[in-house]
Amino acid sequence: MKQSVVTFFKRMRGPGKCGARHSLSWIFWSWIGSFLGILAVAFFNKLLPVSATDSVLLIGSFGASAVLIYGTPHVPYAQPRNLIGGHFISALTGVAIAQYLSIPIELQAALAVSLSIVLMHASRTLHPPGGASALIAIIGSEQIQDLGFMYVLQPVLSGAIIMLVIALLINNLRHDEERHYPKCWW
Repeated sequence: MKQSVVTFFKRMRGPGKCGARHSLSWIFWSWIGSFLGILAVAFFNKLLPVSATDSVLLIGSFGASAVLIYGTPHVPYAQPRNLIGGHFISALTGVAIAQYLSIPIELQAALAVSLSIVLMHASRTLHPPGGASALIAIIGSEQIQDLGFMYVLQPVLSGAIIMLVIALLINNLRHDEERHYPKCWW
């Protein structure tokens, strides 16, 4: 028993080395992509007939998606299948729970995120920001709640597609194999 406890805590030491810093060129292209991706989503949001404080198209989970698809376009979680599928499945899960389960919001939130993870794993579309899209469907503003299942299409799916288009353009401007995007579609 004592050895199991010692082993348990030794695992938390993290003896490996952190990754190397990317080049200034890599960082610049990550900045350009994320700036243009979020700007494009925000621009399309401005075209919608809503107040500036109720950004329907611009949701918090897109910030995390930007880190993945522009900052680390080579990782599996950043690929188009994961970006689109992860957000879609998670948003659908969150809305379904919000609409059909009359349980306390704390349970809805926990169930939406955890079930989204299960469904993303099962469909091979794991995209960590998808968990936030599920959570937003539960805890979002009244305007988000009023969208119901439309939340899945707009803002989630439409915003993810806008960001994908920008990622395809920006990440392929450089002749860097590591930055080439996507590594796979399906």
